[in-house]
Amino acid sequence: MQALYEELAPRGLVVLAFPCNQFGSQEPGTNSEIYQFATQKYGATFPIFAKICVNGSKTDPLWRFLKLKTKATFGQSIKWNFTKFLIGRDGVPVDRFAPTSDPFDIKPQILGLLDQ
Repeated sequence: MQALYEELAPRGLVVLAFPCNQFGSQEPGTNSEIYQFATQKYGATFPIFAKICVNGSKTDPLWRFLKLKTKATFGQSIKWNFTKFLIGRDGVPVDRFAPTSDPFDIKPQILGLLDQ
């Protein structure tokens, strides 16, 4: 994500990261520890928010909205970290991508939205 962000941020791309520890306890640290890990190990320069829940009764309202407005192959729940949502400049969710989707594979869709 960082490489795509660096390339397209000058054109208006914004990447927002929402850590979540609901998947194999991959992010058990504090918000500060998660931020330090992402910035030091991966050079992340995009905004990294506080840890949230993306499934279950404590689902963050933003994620409830994103899941409601986009289609998923295997239901609405988030299956694993790094699920990606593409959102237009107007705040309307456009598409949802699997955790395994390479960010550069969705670059044509991103460019289409940036060109609008």
